This record gives sequence, C-alpha cells and structure tokens, in this order.
Amino acid sequence: MKRNYNILLLTLLLAFASCSFTTKTLEDNDKDKLLVQLITYMLEQGHFEPKDINDDFSENVYNVYIDQIDPYKRYFYESDIKEFEKYKTELDDQIMAYDVSFFDLTNQRLLERMEESKALYKEVLQQPFDFNKEEIYKTDYESLPFAKSKKDMEERWRQQLKFSAIANYHDLVLEQENGKKRKQEISVMTPEEVKTLTDLEKEKFFNEADENAFVVKTETELEQEARDMTLRSLNELYEFIDERQRKDWFSVYINAIATEFDPHTYYFAPEEKEAFDVRMSGKYEGIGARLLRKNDYITISEVISGGSAWRQNKLEVGDAILKVRQEGEKEGINVVGMRTEDAVKYIKGPKGTNVILTLKKVDGTIEDLSIPRDVIVLEETFAKSSTVKKDNKIFGVIDLRSFYADFEDYSKKNSADDVKREIERLKAEGMEGLVLDLRDNGGGSLRAVQEMAGLFIKEGPIVQVRTTGEPAEVLNDPDPSIIWDGPLVVLVNELSASASEIMAAALQDYKRAIIIGSKHTFGKGSVQRIMDLNRMIRNNTNGDLGALKLTIQKYYRINGGSVQLKGVNSDVVVPDRYSYIDIGEKDQDNPLPWDKIEAAPYEVWGSYFDYDDTIKKSNERMQQSEQLKLIDENARWIKKIRDNDQFPLSYEDYRAQLEKNEEEAKRFEKLADYKTNLTFKSLPYELALMAQDSTLKIKRDRWHESLSRDVYMEEALNVLNDLKMTLEVKTKLATTIKN
Repeated sequence: MKRNYNILLLTLLLAFASCSFTTKTLEDNDKDKLLVQLITYMLEQGHFEPKDINDDFSENVYNVYIDQIDPYKRYFYESDIKEFEKYKTELDDQIMAYDVSFFDLTNQRLLERMEESKALYKEVLQQPFDFNKEEIYKTDYESLPFAKSKKDMEERWRQQLKFSAIANYHDLVLEQENGKKRKQEISVMTPEEVKTLTDLEKEKFFNEADENAFVVKTETELEQEARDMTLRSLNELYEFIDERQRKDWFSVYINAIATEFDPHTYYFAPEEKEAFDVRMSGKYEGIGARLLRKNDYITISEVISGGSAWRQNKLEVGDAILKVRQEGEKEGINVVGMRTEDAVKYIKGPKGTNVILTLKKVDGTIEDLSIPRDVIVLEETFAKSSTVKKDNKIFGVIDLRSFYADFEDYSKKNSADDVKREIERLKAEGMEGLVLDLRDNGGGSLRAVQEMAGLFIKEGPIVQVRTTGEPAEVLNDPDPSIIWDGPLVVLVNELSASASEIMAAALQDYKRAIIIGSKHTFGKGSVQRIMDLNRMIRNNTNGDLGALKLTIQKYYRINGGSVQLKGVNSDVVVPDRYSYIDIGEKDQDNPLPWDKIEAAPYEVWGSYFDYDDTIKKSNERMQQSEQLKLIDENARWIKKIRDNDQFPLSYEDYRAQLEKNEEEAKRFEKLADYKTNLTFKSLPYELALMAQDSTLKIKRDRWHESLSRDVYMEEALNVLNDLKMTLEVKTKLATTIKN
C-alpha cells in the first residue's frame, strides 16, 4: 500500500513540475488561481474516485458554497441570489480555466452585506423586545427563503436577536430568583446552621444575598440588560469576522470544491495545516477536547482521554458550546456562528487557568461548566488493561482509544506492540477471557491494526486495500504466532471508525470474536493521505500554500464487503444515547458508495463455542435489561429534543418549554445510578507505578469506577462467561470420549 502511495505522489510531482506557476511571486488573485490549478489537478489525478467536473458538479459546488457563507440567510437578498444563479452551471468552466471571478463577486457582495448587517442589528437592538408577545422562532433555515427586502431582512434579524436575548433574559431572571432564595434561606438560618456551612458555601450564600450587592431589577431593566448582552456578543463576533482575510474566505470556496469529491477530502490552509500537525504530533494544550462546526454550533466531537475535560468527566460528545467566559469575567462571549479556530482562541489559555463554557447539552439542557486548562496527558490514550472476577473466573479488559503509532519510527511506539504486551501481562494474571474495548476509537495506523488482528489468529488475510485502477492488495497477518486463543469480545459503538472497523470486521469474519455494541459502527471505509502542496511547486516563492487531505484508497473486509456507509454490524446490538442521532459516514455529504470486491481466501476460526447460541443468549439478556430499556427511551427523547426547530419567543412559553424539558430529563437521572457488583483491578506493574504517581492512581480508580457502572461491559463479561462455560463443557466432553 505504501508503495502505491509513493508512486502516486511521484506521479503527481513529476506531472505538475512543468506548471506555469513555478518561479514568480504571485499576487493574491494569481495565488488563488494557482491553488485552484493545483487542487483540481490532484483531485482529478489522485482521488480514489474522481468526478466529472461538469454542470451537475458546478451546481452542487454552488449550493454548498452559498450555504457555507450564508447558512442562516441573514446576509444575502433574493436579488443577490438571482444574480449569483447565472453562475450555477458555469463554475465547472471557471474551475477548469482557474477563473475565480465567481468567488470575487460573491465575496465582495458578502462583505458589503455583512457591513450592512452591522447597522441593522444595532438598530434592532435599540428597541425593546416584548417578551409577552406570542410568536414562534423557526430554526429550519434550509426551508427559509432569502429576504426579498430590507424590511424582510430586518424582521429576520429581529427574531434571531430576540431568540438570543430571551435566553439572556432567562439567565438574568433565574439569577435574581436564586438571589432572593438565598436571602430567604439565610434569614431563617440559625447561628448553629451557619456554622455547618463550608467556607465556599458561606461565600456563595452571603455574596448572592448581600443587601448591598443584591438589587432587585424590574422586568424592563432585565430586558434592557439582556439586549445589551446580545449586542456585546454580536460586536465581539463581528470583530472576528472583520479579521478574516481573503485567503480565509477563499478556503471556504476551495473546500466547497474539494468536499464535493468526498467528505474526507479537504484543503488545509497554512494555519489549519499547522494545527493539524500539532494534533498529529500528539501534543495538546488546553481543556482536551476536539471541536467540530455543525451548522451554527461548535460541538464537541471528542473528549481527549487524559485531558482536564476527560478527568472532570462532565463534557460529552455532542455538547454544543454557546458561550466562552474567562475566569473572573461576568459575561461570556457568544461563539454561535463563530469559526471554530476563532472560538478556540478563547478556549485556549495558560495552564492552570479555568475557562467557563456555556453548553447546550446533548439532552437539550443548558449549563455552565468550568474546566481547568492543562497540558494533555496523552499517555492516557495508550492501551491500558485491567482484570475483573466474575463467577470465580478472571477476565481481562483492554481499553484502546486509537490505533496509534510513531510514524517517524514505528518500533518506538505503536498500539499493536502495546496491546500484545498487555495481553501477556493479563495471561500472567490467569486471564480466561478478554474484552477489547474499541468504543470511541476513531482509527489510526493501518499497519498497527494489521498486526494487532494477527495477535488473535494464526495466519491469513486481515484487510484488503484497493487503489483506483489496480487490483486489491491483501494485507495478511505478518506473524504466525497466536498471542491469545481464548474467548474474545470486542466492544464498539457509532464512533468506532476506520481501523477499529477493520479490526472488528476481521475478527467477525473469522468468527474469532463476538462484536457487541451499537447497531453498526461509523462506516468510514476510505484511506486518506496529506499532500503538501508546497512540494508540488519548484522554487516556490509564494509563501506557504497549505496541504490537501486526499482520499486515495478504499479498504474492504476479507469477505469482500466494504464497511463504507454500512459499518460493521454488531452481533449483539445494545442501545446508547446516540442510537437515533445522525452520526455516521452515511450522514455526511458526498460519501463514497458502498461496493464489494472478491473475498480473500480465509478459513473460519475452529470455533470452540456455539457462535449463534451465545449471541442468542446475549440478546435475550439485553431484552430483559431495564437499564438498556431506559437508555433506549433516553435516546429517543434526545432525538425528539434535537429535532425540535420551533421555539416560543414569549417568556412565559419559553420558560415553560425549558422547565418541561428539565422535568422530562429527571426520569433519566437514575441512569447514572446503575451499579454492577464487578470490581476491576490494575495489574501489578501499574500498582508499582501508582506508588510513585498518585495521578495515575486517580485515573485508574476513575476508569475502574466507570467500568463498574457500565452495562455494556457487564454484558461483554456475561458473554465471556458463556464462552468460557462452553469451552469447559467441550473440553470435559473431549476428555470423557478420549478416556
């Protein structure tokens, strides 16, 4: 596979070496043309499944680009769109001619409309909002037409700003109500009761109820303050918008072209490439969370294991960040609609300081969360293991969050060697069955998963990789030795992707393991490479051109099927809170299609258990689990809350809706109370390390506590127990026959 990639890169370099832009320094417009030339060439020549750049392609790029720069339809008018639409089927011709006139037109108009919107929102916010008036704000922007007149646009902004202000108003009302409550509580508190308060409780109680500090405000004053908060947030947002340069906007246009090929093909501007390199180097500093822009919200796409947010255990994947506030400040900065990289500037900060995020949680509730900033301890992302006793049997658990590897020197550090080492340690403790936990594992090194899958089989294919125009390459188990031949369960969920799917698919095809988890995994069956655009130009004097992440291959199961779109179907399906939320590859724009190739020759594992009967028993247990039934109900409720796109703008109705949601959410609080009778223990080598590192002990204790409350892990161990019992019966039967 590496040979194929090197040939591709060499071909592209040689072919482009004679391009006309090789020596001279270019102006912005010419540099834009160079980028179009470079990227379209690489897309056409290097992409796994290149597309015809025709009228249909042009129309798709047009729609995506307009939606990207004005997703809420609060800048462009219907007249602007009519003017732009004449280019709808001409962009393919412009792209092939390296013509950026459409971008120039739309970008200039966007900047003009944004400038107009500044005056518009300030004018709207000068007038009081009537929070008693019954009206509905709809957030279905896709079906919303573009404004026909300035009056239409002003009404659109009025509703959006009122929606923002009513949230601020609600916060202020609650703050005032809580202050009154504190005063009442303190007024009836005896001196003895005051003495029982901690210093922190005293400070909170008395500060919030202090006669001098606490002033009861009228509804009119609260409404004015809510509008002022909205105005300040918008002013700060527009400061960031004004900082955006032509190259930033042009990157949006370039990516409207690139992502039309598939969702994982993406242009990195120089600053983005630098951030990507930092992530790839494995060094993080901040709260330890990866962010993803989805519509107007910046959402949590991953909580990095080992980081301060992970240690705190309150931030969740899917949470949307509404505001960012610095420690000591009273008001937060509204980051809704802000670029991810701009919001990150507020979230990042010196180690030891706190940042307060106002979050819209997955279940729709709003809360403030203070998170300490720290250097992320990446060791926590490495493989870790534990033992647990069940019915007098010792089972092992290995947690693996990524298929990591040191790409400079693979032998220095890689997940395959680490997992092998943990298995040997678990065997030394008398392990009788193993759970490999790949939940939330987004993938990583193909070589690592190839070697790791081989730890559980003697020999045979692991995965097939295909480059366009070439036969599939079969990647085999490189080592005939088997490190673990006993009962094996693999845990997955919707966020298990790429290399995780290769691992699960291979073990499932061999019938070597039972897969437990979500209905199916993420469904990413493609391979990408980062192509440095600067290497494509000889004697480049035009500054950093960035890079292109390019999809160059697809991988396939050994049975010939692809995991693309479909993912890996679990043998035992268990619900989780993401069950009804669009999260997988199939929910992305322009995903590559599912297809199938010939199966590689392989032999199913000489099964020591009744595969189908074990799965049947597990499914029967799952159907009887009250915890899983409640999890499924919670997932359906979360889906309903997230799908709601209509919000009342009268305060009475707005508050009633929030309180109804909070009341409904209470019935799911007992999900957190679930507890098994399982006790997980660290291995001897870690106990020795813990004696010197108290932080490691805290991390492991917390991990073990979460495992003891994990209904999915509980069932994985039940399945291991079934497999072990089957093995014992077969062994006893074989011994009886022999005797």
